[in-house]
Amino acid sequence: MSNQSVFIKNKPATFEFAIEDRLKAGMVLTGPEIKSIRNSRVSFNDSYCFFNNGELWVKSLHIAEYVNAGYAAQDPVRDRKLLLTRRELRKWETKVKEKGLTIVPLNVFIDENGLAKMEIGLGKGKKLHDKRETTKNREIDREINRYLK
Repeated sequence: MSNQSVFIKNKPATFEFAIEDRLKAGMVLTGPEIKSIRNSRVSFNDSYCFFNNGELWVKSLHIAEYVNAGYAAQDPVRDRKLLLTRRELRKWETKVKEKGLTIVPLNVFIDENGLAKMEIGLGKGKKLHDKRETTKNREIDREINRYLK
């Protein structure tokens, strides 16, 4: 296992959604996909999570094809199953159905055991004025940090 740490963040997710709860989930991957993640070749464009038959899946997460994969070509945007306990799945599925929340992929990382994990968040979409407030608060924090240094 390599000593380099891989942490790929979905930056627009926290801007577009107000995240209420977070979970870390395992991912079902093939060999070339895990090697592409270790090379930080992941894109979150328009990716989201959905329930299908009581299982949680992530859709349109782009994991680039591994260059040295050989003849076994993979679809880079295929649906991938997320691994959670049954209790966590039931709890989040009821929240999504009752409150109209969305499950958003936040991060993809390699844990200390060398396994690929995804941090997902239960969020509600922000309105335009909320996004402006987030930008304003970020700029204020930046100015305060500039004067403190």
